[in-house]
Amino acid sequence: MSKLDICKKCSTCQQERPASAFAANKSRADGLQTTCRECAADYYKRRQEAHGKTVRVKVDVPDGHKHCRTCGEVKPRSGWHRNESASDGLSTRCKACRAVQARAGHLKRQYGMTEAERDEMISSQMGICTICLAAPAVHVDHCHETGRVRGVLCFNCNSAIGKMGDDPDTLRRAIAYLEGNAWKPTLVAPGVYQLPS
Repeated sequence: MSKLDICKKCSTCQQERPASAFAANKSRADGLQTTCRECAADYYKRRQEAHGKTVRVKVDVPDGHKHCRTCGEVKPRSGWHRNESASDGLSTRCKACRAVQARAGHLKRQYGMTEAERDEMISSQMGICTICLAAPAVHVDHCHETGRVRGVLCFNCNSAIGKMGDDPDTLRRAIAYLEGNAWKPTLVAPGVYQLPS
């Protein structure tokens, strides 16, 4: 008679179950735990809940799919990043959830602010860029020297300020140029130009 043919009584539920319903325990004479897997799982769940922890519920998913722990959705394997160290070779969170968490982490690391604080700034600007007053405010603008957040701008205005080197004098000259007051150099001698003061 093999070990798999043996039935054993669970010490918790008091039911006769096959040996495959029990986990291994080398210290026991029969090599099996005293409680069945179901009772052990119930006990573990109760203990975790008593400590205020949540226990993940096992979700049945079709082949080629995976359950996301963050959003709770079942998605195809193409919706996951690879993770070679994981047992199934996929990340624990889907691509969409990782993107959301990455944005929040970037705001905290780069600017020291949360998404709620950024959203509050956007709403105080009525949702539009403070420079062009036309495009939606989506990019956080900050001083590169002090790191202080100045506001939330549209992509074009934020990149324009950055390309001007965050220099107010350069921006003033750009404004003068746009208004038709270009600072043109004066030819003093062949090949020698004098810039206006």
